Parts: sequence; C-alpha cells; structure tokens
Amino acid sequence: MKFEPRLLVCSLLGSLFFRLLPLGCLPPHGSQRDASKSIAIVGAGSAGLAMLKSLLDLPIETRADWDIVVYEQRRDVGGIWLPGPSPPPPPELPETPLYPLLHTNIPIPMMTYPGFPFPPGTPLFPLHEYIQQYHRDYATLHGLWPYIKFNHTVLSSSWVGTPQAGHWEIVIEDHNGDRAKRAFDHLVVGSGHNHEPHIVVFAGQETWLENAKGGPEREILHSMWYRDPSRYVNRSVVVVGGGASGLDMASQVSQYARKIYLSTRSPPEGAPTGPVEMKPGISHFTSDDVVFTDGSMARDVDTVLLGTGYDLRVPFLEEGGEVIVKPRSNETDERRLTTNLRYLFPLHRHIFSLSESYPTNALAFIGLPILALSCPSDTAQSIYASSIIANGSLLAPRTELLSQLADSEEDLRRRGYDPYYIGHRMVDNSTFDYQDGLIETLRLKKGLPGKNTPFVEPWRRETIIYIGSMKRGWRRLEGLGLAEEWLDGIESEEEWVDLMRRVGEWQSDWETEHQLVFSDDMLIY
Repeated sequence: MKFEPRLLVCSLLGSLFFRLLPLGCLPPHGSQRDASKSIAIVGAGSAGLAMLKSLLDLPIETRADWDIVVYEQRRDVGGIWLPGPSPPPPPELPETPLYPLLHTNIPIPMMTYPGFPFPPGTPLFPLHEYIQQYHRDYATLHGLWPYIKFNHTVLSSSWVGTPQAGHWEIVIEDHNGDRAKRAFDHLVVGSGHNHEPHIVVFAGQETWLENAKGGPEREILHSMWYRDPSRYVNRSVVVVGGGASGLDMASQVSQYARKIYLSTRSPPEGAPTGPVEMKPGISHFTSDDVVFTDGSMARDVDTVLLGTGYDLRVPFLEEGGEVIVKPRSNETDERRLTTNLRYLFPLHRHIFSLSESYPTNALAFIGLPILALSCPSDTAQSIYASSIIANGSLLAPRTELLSQLADSEEDLRRRGYDPYYIGHRMVDNSTFDYQDGLIETLRLKKGLPGKNTPFVEPWRRETIIYIGSMKRGWRRLEGLGLAEEWLDGIESEEEWVDLMRRVGEWQSDWETEHQLVFSDDMLIY
C-alpha cells in the first residue's frame, strides 16, 4: 500500500483524538453516492484491522473509489484486548471478558501480523496491555484510523435484493443513541466470538445456591464476569473447564482460596499452577455438595467459576433475519446461515457465506477459526477475502463450493471429528496448512501477485515443537529475575525467533540435567 504523508498525519491525529478528525482527514475514497463498491467491516480488533489493511493493499486502480468503513462499538481498537469498565452484574454482559491479570498463553512472535514484530522490551508472554498497544501501533503505521468509526454499534443487517445483485441494509447506532441506515455492497464480520457466554446449568444448582446456611453467599459465575482473584480469599472454589480461561482462573484463585478444584470432562489443555485438586466433570448439586461424575463430592464450596467458553452468535445478522439459531443442529437452511452455537454454516473455508440469498462474495467472516493464532490467520483470511471481493469470479459456482464444504466435513469425520461439534477449530495444528492453502488458491487462480513462497514462515511451524519448554523456561527466567537481560537487544523478527529457540533449548537442557520429564504441552489460545 502506498503511504501518503497526509494520511500518516491524519492517522496520528486519529490515534490521539479518534472521531474528532478535521474534514481534510476524511478517508481518501469516494462518498457512498459515487463509490463503485462499498464495504462495511464490523469490528476493529485483530480481524477487522487485518481486513481493512488488506483492502487498502489492493492496487490503487482497483479500490481508488471504494467506500470502506469500519464500525467499532467500543472506544478504541484491539477487540478483546481492550480493557473495559468494571463489569455489570449478570445477566448484563460486560464489554469484554478481559481480566486484569490476563497474560498471553502463547509467545508474542507467534501472534504477530506478518512482518510486524512487537517492540523491543516486550515480555515473551506479556500482560494484555502490550497486545492492545500493538494493535494501536499497527493501525497508526498503516494509516487505518481515518476509516474507523468508534462508538458505532451495528444493530441489524439484512440483504435487500436477489441472489445475483443487491445490497446490505445496515442500521447503526452511535454513542449518542442516534441511529442511521446505510447500504453496502459487501459486509465483512470481524467482531469475534467471545461475546455470548456459554453458561452450563447443572441439576440441583438452584437448591445449592439457596442453601448457604449463614455462610458466604454462594454463586455460580461465568469467566465473562471474572476479574479479581483476591475476591475469593478463604473461599472454597470449583473452576469448571480445562481451557485457557479455566486454567487461568484456577491458577490465579489458588493463591487466595481456602480450597480449589478444577473440574474437567476431558484432560485439561495444560497444567494449572498452585495447589489445585483435579476433578472430573460435575454430575449434579445437592443442597450441600458438588457431586462429580466419579461419585466424589466437594463439601463447603462457596463459588463455582465457569470457564465453559462462548456461544457463536452474530446478533445483528440474527436481528436482520440472515442467521438463525438452532442449538446442536446440523441442518442447513438454503436461504440463511445457521449457528448451532458452535458452528456457523454453510461457509466457504470458514469465510464466505454460501446462503442462496445473495452473491457468494457478499458476506464474509474474518476471525472465526479457533486454535488459529489470530493475527497471521486473520491476515491470510483477509487477503483471500479482499481479493475475492475485488473479483468475485475467483470463486467457483455456489454448488461447487457447497460440494467442497461437504468433502471437507466428511474428511473431518473420517479423522474422528464431528464438524458440527468442533466448529471452526483448527484441529491437529491445521491452522498453518489452512493459511497456506488460502494464499496458494489465490495464486493458482492468478488472483494474487507476488513470489510463490509459503505464506506461513517456516519458523512459525518449527516453534510448535519446543513451545512447551519455552513456556516453562520463560517462567523460570522471570522467577530468576533474568527476563529483561534475555530481552536486551531483541528487535527484529529474526532476533525474536532466535530468542524463543534459545529459551526452549536452555530449559530443555536444564530439565534433562535434573531428570525432569513433562508431557507434551498442547498449544492453547
């Protein structure tokens, strides 16, 4: 993308003052009336920023008079990494599930947009504030601020037209509560999937909640509302779920609680730190006890924290009648997309809607893949989507795309996975092949210029081999007070990669010397 000095100045002003831009800093594209193509992007997290940059990276002669707008309902970029105010009590949803002690659980070089490393001095597994600033830096470097409308919430979106032509009618509400309606040729959803908590209900829990017997008030709380582990001083706590949020809550609360259990239906995706007692899944509650599936019980429990994930919902498309909610369903609706709360379908390669109501490049989703390393995956998806928005003929006919989707789902079944249960998870570390496959497809169809090299850098694949020892090594370095010394002089992407490799080797040598054996760490993110 050619970078103009005026745009740099406007972007810097935008990063400081957000929507208070002078008229001369309006985006250098045509107005809605004279634009040859109009595109709305929902969300300014990692997915929305990647999509915006990919559109702006298209040849200037292609997108010169396009109307591109990003609607972000919050005050800044960064998505889930942007802190919010103190959460309201349930059932009102917080702005974000972010909790103050959240660190990344993968090393930051693995999280980067390609070619844009974190600044020197960033810890290898930093607090959330470093990630949010990284997104702000990315928006400033690439001149993205003028295109983003902050404090603008998309309330509904519906297609007006035929399967061949038409537009999206989008209703937006600003921070003053004023509503407006706009029409766009293309809609890109990049608003993430950590908004609607999946709250498990157990038999007997209401009786248990009401039977505190003069002790502390009992509660069952989803991680969406979790913030401060010190709140659980001298409490007995059961954490449900062995994913990233469950492990974090168990590890953090164990420093304060009188007793803590981690309940999981399957082996957890890592090991919690601290004195945590492992338990199988919860069977039911009695008036006094939490009963687990192996028949064991936890007595005197005060709090149950649910690290049970999120339901896949798209409220503004549901409001517009374009997405229907059918829990646990695997039945496709020809005219609308379906979410069974784990899987949104039918989609071409987790990106383009295959609904028969509109053209195949009219509605795209960026950022749905889970276990995908968001920034590089979002970038590969965005390059694919922007190229196809520019040239819809790069996509095969809808019937052929549906057949490809059926073949992909059948391949997952042969490998032992139910595609309607795993949803958009990149199982078996398939995210790298997925990203390379998107870019290779464009190149084969002459839809993307450039060198015929893999999109995924080899070092990203190699890092998976030693990521477990690297995590343990970094924790040990921090405990020894040596982390800053190891970070000294690390600036380029190559130096970050070398740092990860050295930390992993240093820890492996130490573990071998002390005859310590660890099971393979799963990559969770």
